[in-house]
Amino acid sequence: MSDERSTRTVPFSVPWFDGREHAAVGVALEGRVAGDGPIGKRVERRLEEALGARRVLLTTSCTHAMELALMALGVGPGQEVICPSFTFVSTANAVLRVGARPVFADIEETTLGLDPADVERRITGRTAAVMPVHYTGVAPDMESILDLARHHHLRVVEDAAQALGARWRGRHLGTLGDAGCFSFHESKNITCGEGGAVAIDDPELARRAEIIREKGTNRSAFLRGEVDKYTWVAEGSSFVLSDVLAAILDAQLDKLPEIDARRAAVVARYRAGLESWSSRTGVRLPPELPDRKPNHHVFHLLYPDGKSRDAALTTLRARGVMASFHYVPLHSAPQGRAIGAGDTALPVTDRVAATLLRLPLHPLLTEEDVDHVVESVRQTGGPR
Repeated sequence: MSDERSTRTVPFSVPWFDGREHAAVGVALEGRVAGDGPIGKRVERRLEEALGARRVLLTTSCTHAMELALMALGVGPGQEVICPSFTFVSTANAVLRVGARPVFADIEETTLGLDPADVERRITGRTAAVMPVHYTGVAPDMESILDLARHHHLRVVEDAAQALGARWRGRHLGTLGDAGCFSFHESKNITCGEGGAVAIDDPELARRAEIIREKGTNRSAFLRGEVDKYTWVAEGSSFVLSDVLAAILDAQLDKLPEIDARRAAVVARYRAGLESWSSRTGVRLPPELPDRKPNHHVFHLLYPDGKSRDAALTTLRARGVMASFHYVPLHSAPQGRAIGAGDTALPVTDRVAATLLRLPLHPLLTEEDVDHVVESVRQTGGPR
């Protein structure tokens, strides 16, 4: 196998940059480069229009977007936030950073997102919010989660890090709850290296988030001419994305339709090449759900057991396909045990973590690359 294919069959999205990003950064460097500048504001408006969101605030990461959302909602010490254990560490870290306690709930077999029945079992008088994760850009049972939140007077903060452009019943993920948090890390469908955003519908909540994001000052109001000077008005932090990174994101948004189309073509080729093999071997492909529109962020396989998954990883890597597992469940990680979650019973989470395998998926994959991955996968999990 060539070195090129070895590089291009990495397990996740890789940055796809061309002259537009360089030109955009050049424009930024000619003007204001700090955060909340003209380019950042333009990107926020573009995201608001794309998502149908009333307000979008750019942040330095999705981790900070989740911290910002929880802070603006007043979640803090003595309270609990229910979230999945099958997620990246940022979901739980954001809860810990505001002084609250993450409570891990199990996931559904189909969407690999929060199981509403297990969420309900874990609600207590200390529960303040639920944080569903839209894993691979697929929503869990949001109807039940939102109903639970309304019934128990809980806030909903969506971890939509992987979900830009994905939809549930026609609505954009990240716009269903009180706040939705997005990532523009290099592993995401579009990227500025490191960056994020929070989408908020409620004007008062957006105003609080704007102040917290700007170090607890009313600087944004000052820049709009609403006050004659700005000062410290609340507790806050520094969560504003610089205009240099916003310029890269602006150019990436121009290419989002083409990126989406390329990723969708890769997924379609994977499905066509693996469907009959999946039926013979019992290895599950991602489900196609009629009320969900994915953004093709991840293409995963679920093997019948952990032994066959691990053997598949070995086979694929030997053939130059850098497939990967996804997530050590947070309740079983060292920090999860340290906060007392180690004995939490999450059988679906444990089973999925032991059997899931991710295939390479990014816009630079050629048809030849995808066919090589398919042929390699067909060597695993059972007869060809």
